[in-house]
Amino acid sequence: MPRPGIPGGGDTSAAYEAPEKTRACGDMIVVTVMDVYLVPVGGERYELYCEVPDEPQESSAETSAGFFQRMKQRFSTMLAEAEHQRRHGHTEPEPLGWLGRAKARSMRWVAESIAEQRLLWHLRRQERACLFFPDDIDESHAVASLRRQLGRDFDKHRFWLIIDSIGFIVSGVLFFVPGPNVLAYYFAFRMVGHYFSLRGARNGLDRVAWTNQRSTPLSDLRRAIALDGEERDRRVHDVADALNLEHLVKFFERMTVRTA
Repeated sequence: MPRPGIPGGGDTSAAYEAPEKTRACGDMIVVTVMDVYLVPVGGERYELYCEVPDEPQESSAETSAGFFQRMKQRFSTMLAEAEHQRRHGHTEPEPLGWLGRAKARSMRWVAESIAEQRLLWHLRRQERACLFFPDDIDESHAVASLRRQLGRDFDKHRFWLIIDSIGFIVSGVLFFVPGPNVLAYYFAFRMVGHYFSLRGARNGLDRVAWTNQRSTPLSDLRRAIALDGEERDRRVHDVADALNLEHLVKFFERMTVRTA
């Protein structure tokens, strides 16, 4: 199947077809492959990026037992609602009332704040993945960058899982205060998020079978960093269109500003 940025893939401006359950990656036929992109964001700095379907909802029978399992179920529900808001909020009418507007704004904030962790959350369920990297760097350098970032992610989320677990325990002093323990729920949701990310990073390092592919559009994205104004915007949009990545433009702009 022709794909942009892959040797033999034809014109790099051609539309990138939607992922299939069974498809080719290099010379291998793989099943349920997750596409991960090593995105240049300035100098020798890279960020991992992917666009994945929504997290599958866990059935109530599977999540009814235990506090942590209930938190996972509520976390998935909140995530699904936030993702819907991110994708369709601009086409839906503004909610009526201050409470509705506040909820809509909070869902947009949640969707943006968790966008970077979605890759790790999805990676925890994978057996195979394909790393697309700029074709102006060596494959060994790309693989080292992938493993270095996953290692940093593992350490970061392990640290914050410990901190939020302590915060959750300490918040128990509010148990006797009337009303919902908002602080405990806050730390519980953060615990679930960091736990998912921790598992994803570990799975990506130890269990996922990776294949690697060069991508010309990603090298074009590197060259766009030095451009200004409309030319930069046009180049970034062209790359996003070539790779059929709906949210790459926002991600790229956010990451290049952060690492400037």
